[in-house]
Amino acid sequence: MSAAAAGRGLVLGVVGTGRIGAMHARNAVQTPGVERVLLADALPGQAERVAASVGAEAAASVAELLGQVDGLLVAAATAAHPELVRAGVDAGLPVLCEKPVAPDVPSSLPVLEHVAAAGGVVQMGHQRRFDAGYLEARRALAAGELGWLHSVRSTTCDASPPPVAFLATSGGLFRDVSVHDLDVLRWLTGEEVVEVWARGSNLGDPEIGAVGDVDTALAVCTMSSGLLAVVTASRYNGAGHDVRTELQGSKGTLVVGLDDRAAVRSAEPGVTFPAGPTHPTFAERFADAYRAEVAAFCELARGERENPCTPADAVAASRVADAAQESLRTGAPVRVPAT
Repeated sequence: MSAAAAGRGLVLGVVGTGRIGAMHARNAVQTPGVERVLLADALPGQAERVAASVGAEAAASVAELLGQVDGLLVAAATAAHPELVRAGVDAGLPVLCEKPVAPDVPSSLPVLEHVAAAGGVVQMGHQRRFDAGYLEARRALAAGELGWLHSVRSTTCDASPPPVAFLATSGGLFRDVSVHDLDVLRWLTGEEVVEVWARGSNLGDPEIGAVGDVDTALAVCTMSSGLLAVVTASRYNGAGHDVRTELQGSKGTLVVGLDDRAAVRSAEPGVTFPAGPTHPTFAERFADAYRAEVAAFCELARGERENPCTPADAVAASRVADAAQESLRTGAPVRVPAT
């Protein structure tokens, strides 16, 4: 029986209680309409520690958790996503899964088929779709306030790189970082990326190059209408965590992320903007978006809204990221396979 039918609040389960999982758990506990939050983790004692810190409960196993919840949040390691999504769908639960669906596109496709065959509901965790700035940009663009777009520029720069051991298995800068820019590029414009040309460099820690990654990269994306978009990323941005998207149209220009915490400063005399401290990481930059994402999942679980980000959406962004990684490897433009 659903929570709504039983006349009670939702019971949510979170599997994987690392940094993002702990954030989801805390947000779930604080979301109106959520009655209980249960946690499970493959690392012994981890779920209990996080549960104690956020006001949740620890389940003895994933199987025990699945039998007690109305919705499942998957925040475990990427390799575990397919199994956990299938388990949630097979238990008749709506699922919120952190991106990506699976480590690569080929292994994602059977998961999409399984979800479709089971009639499952899976929301993917592309949190920028819930950020106030991106939502306003999408509204303004759809309303025609910018006219027709001629250029898009989107950047994501971390203040410092994660451990090299993580980068060795992350899939590369475009899959690890820029996939968020590629998702909102499709979401904002309503167009598909049809071709990507990418370049990258390593001017920081040589160990990043030794494990097959780059620390800075750009991709020129050609959209289905011919619109050009430039996506840039870096793991070394001493000014702070920098996420901005600029939409330039025939009537006007709109920038997401240009606020008092933007990681930029002006070279013009007398200009003091921005005045505030920069965001140190993505967690602070998108704190409100992550909360809104969990709230939206609760609405989805109660049947109150459409799915805001489907597994097919996530795979489409991953296809573009794969093409960018291939272009980075070969130096040649790469066509993006149709979805």
